[in-house]
Amino acid sequence: MYLFFGICIIICILFLIINYRKKNCIIRKIRCMECCEKICTLNSLLKPFGFSYLPDQDIITSRQDAWQREFGYCALFDKTAPCFNMVFDCEPIYFNYMGRTWLIEFWKGQYGINTGGEIGIYHADTILSPQDYDRSLFHSVENDEMLYMSMQLFYKCRLLFSIRGVRWWLTGFDVGHFCEPGDLTMKVSLTFPNACMLKCFLEGLIHSGYMECSLFICDLTVSFTFARPCTTQHRPCFCTWLSQLENRLFCSLYRHVTAPFSCTLDKLLYLYYFLPASFRHMLRFKRCRKQKFHCPKRSRR
Repeated sequence: MYLFFGICIIICILFLIINYRKKNCIIRKIRCMECCEKICTLNSLLKPFGFSYLPDQDIITSRQDAWQREFGYCALFDKTAPCFNMVFDCEPIYFNYMGRTWLIEFWKGQYGINTGGEIGIYHADTILSPQDYDRSLFHSVENDEMLYMSMQLFYKCRLLFSIRGVRWWLTGFDVGHFCEPGDLTMKVSLTFPNACMLKCFLEGLIHSGYMECSLFICDLTVSFTFARPCTTQHRPCFCTWLSQLENRLFCSLYRHVTAPFSCTLDKLLYLYYFLPASFRHMLRFKRCRKQKFHCPKRSRR
């Protein structure tokens, strides 16, 4: 018995020594890398997941050619999100334009160990009745249908990031930050190609519950604040509570494990070299949601 415990203690000590040496080797390796080399390495690791690193913001964002584009959107994604540790406020805005029902949706909240926000642009094949919105597949827009969008995400009045561009899916994720969706405020601006599309979108906003006085319009650009959602949220209480409990725990573990570094670039590289399985798991928050409920993509007009 004593011999058994002695062997176990020796194995534990050897494991701690090896682990300590491995950590120090990884830390030295990362600190010796040039900044450009780090960015290229991290982006090559993020590309298969549809994301890239923005050094000026120190955040993760979606790529223009992200594989998620092929999956489009259906309401089931949002309803089942808490099952995949994604707890967010969502604001789907539906409107009819050019013979099709369009959807521009806004999200803000907790995505695993990431605090983030999203804007996505989609449309159906034809005009849908409101009763069909929740059970229809919406396609991601084509390149010539993308809009210029900007998003500022605030946590309790503190700016987390500001991002903009001509996109079909504009996202930003602050890694290792925990929040409740209600503590986030998103300031949004969208620029439309013509007055007709702008008018249709404004009608969708007002129909969803936004007041005209809260919308700021300049030429073909509309700006507003997404704080408390006007649309009904579908989040089971227990599942949401459990997901947030796990998210808070894993955020703490992430910060503890990556404590030798301060910026996201170094932290993620360290996590990849030290715990590659954890690195991959962290980036599956969007993959799980869309692959599990994959719908065949219909031909577009």
